Amino acid sequence: MKKILIVNANYYNQITSKLVIRAKNILIKSKIKIHIITVPGVFEIPIAIRKNIKKYDGFIAIGCVIKGATPHFDLICRSSFDAIMNLAISFNKPIGNGIITALNKKQAYERCGITSSNKPNKGLEAAKAILSIFKNGTKKI
Repeated sequence: MKKILIVNANYYNQITSKLVIRAKNILIKSKIKIHIITVPGVFEIPIAIRKNIKKYDGFIAIGCVIKGATPHFDLICRSSFDAIMNLAISFNKPIGNGIITALNKKQAYERCGITSSNKPNKGLEAAKAILSIFKNGTKKI
C-alpha cells in the first residue's frame, strides 16, 4: 500500500482545511495510506517534506499565499516552489502542489471551494496528480 504525507501549511486554516479534506477523500477512495502534518506557513513545507522523504512514497503540499503590498508573495512562492520541485527531482518522489497562490482572498476562496466557482479545488488537483504518477509509474514498456 502506498503512503502519502500531506503537509498542510495552516496560516490560512479556513482555506487549507478545505484543500486537505478534498485531497484526503480521493486518496482514501484510492486506498492510499495518509498521514498529515501541519506547519505554520508555505515556506516550511519543503523542510517538512525533506525530513520525511524516506518514509513516504509521495507528498502533497497544501497551503495558501495571498499577495499583499510587498514583494513577500513573490519571494515566498518562488523559493517554496523551487525547493519543492528540487526535492521531487532529487529524491525521485512525486510531490503534488496544492498551494494556492492568489491575488486576493476571493480567488483563494474560489480555489478551495468556500465560494461557488468553476475553479477546481487545488488539494484535489494535487492528489489526482500523485495518483496519476503512481498509476503511470507502474506501466511496463
